[in-house]
Amino acid sequence: MSLLTVGGLTGLCFSPLVIPGEVTTEETPVNIAQTTTASLRSLATQRGLKIGAAVNALALQNQPNYRQTLAEQFNLVTPENAMKFQPLRPTRQGYNFEQADAIATFAKNNNMSLRGHTLVWHNQLPQWLTEKEWTREEAIAILREHIHRVVGHYRGQVMAWDVVNEAITDDGTLRDTIWRRTIGSDYIEMAFRWAHEADPDAQLFYNDYGGEGRGRKSDAIYSLVEKLLLKGVPIHGVGLQMHVGLNSAPSPQAVANNILRLSELGLDVHITEMDVQIQNGTGTTEERLAEQAKIYREMLKVCLEAKNCKAFVTWGFTDAYSWIPQFTGNPDAALIFDKNYQPKPAFYSLIELLREPVKLRP
Repeated sequence: MSLLTVGGLTGLCFSPLVIPGEVTTEETPVNIAQTTTASLRSLATQRGLKIGAAVNALALQNQPNYRQTLAEQFNLVTPENAMKFQPLRPTRQGYNFEQADAIATFAKNNNMSLRGHTLVWHNQLPQWLTEKEWTREEAIAILREHIHRVVGHYRGQVMAWDVVNEAITDDGTLRDTIWRRTIGSDYIEMAFRWAHEADPDAQLFYNDYGGEGRGRKSDAIYSLVEKLLLKGVPIHGVGLQMHVGLNSAPSPQAVANNILRLSELGLDVHITEMDVQIQNGTGTTEERLAEQAKIYREMLKVCLEAKNCKAFVTWGFTDAYSWIPQFTGNPDAALIFDKNYQPKPAFYSLIELLREPVKLRP
C-alpha cells in the first residue's frame, strides 16, 4: 500500500449507512444474498475475474463477521501487512510466519487465491536492518535470503507476488531506498530473478501508486518494466494500487490507455489496493457515497473491458479496518462495506456492473 495524502443507483434499497467518524459496534452482517441474489465472488468468478480484498490478520482471527463476509464476497485475498519484511523477519535469522500462514490457510480452506504482498519495499523494515551500515555484498545476501525463504515458504500457494513495491517517486525518478543505496538500482532486477528461482510458477508483479492513468509516473513505470523485459527478467504484470479520492481519481480512459500499453508489452494488470476517500468531497454523506460508487464502478468497468486485467482488489473491505483514517487523521468511509458490515452504494454498483454484459476492448 502507498503512504500518500490524499451514482446513486435508483431502485435499490440500501441498508442504513454509518456516517464517517461515528462510533459503532459490530453487528450481524446483512444477508447480502437476500438483497442482491448474488455475491461479488460468484459474479466475478463467472467472468474469470479475481476479486479480492486486503486482509487484516487480527480481524480475521477475532471477528466472525469479518471472516464470513470475506469468504462470501471474494475469491482472492492479499495480506495487508503480515507478509511485509518487518512482521515476517523481526530478527536477521528469525522468521515469524504465524499471521501470514493463518491468512494462507484461510484462503486455502475457502478456495480463494492468494496474492503475496510485498517482498521488497522501503517501508516497514526492521530496526536490525535499517540501523546498521551494510556492504553491498551483505545487503545482497540479506535480500536474496529473504526472498528465497519467503517465496519458498509459500511456493505453490501464492498466485502472484508484488515483488517490488513503490520503487519510483511521484516525479518519475528511482526512489532512494536502503536497497538502492546499498545494492544499486539493479536490486529490482535481482529481486525478480530471485523470486522466480524460488517459485517458477508464481506470477511476479511490480506494484505502485499514482501510476494508474497516463503521466510522468506511469511513463516511468512503463519504462522500468519495459527495460526489465528487454533484459529477460521474469516479470508478468503491473499492479495499479488505485488509492484515490473523490477529487483525485484518474479518468477511466487514461487508465484504460495505460492498461492497453502494458498489454502490448505482454504484461497483465491487477488493480491491487483500491479505496476511494470521501473526506475531501463535497455534498452530503449520501451524495459523496454515490460519487464514490461511481468511481468504483468506472474502474471495475475499465478492468473488465481489458483482456489483460485479471484481478480487482480493494485495500480492505469494511470501513471498520480501513488504514485511511489513522493515516490522514480524518474520519472517512473509503471501502464498500461500512463499519457494521452493511453493503454501501459502492458494493451495489459493483454487483450491478458484474451482472451486465461488458464488451472487451479490441
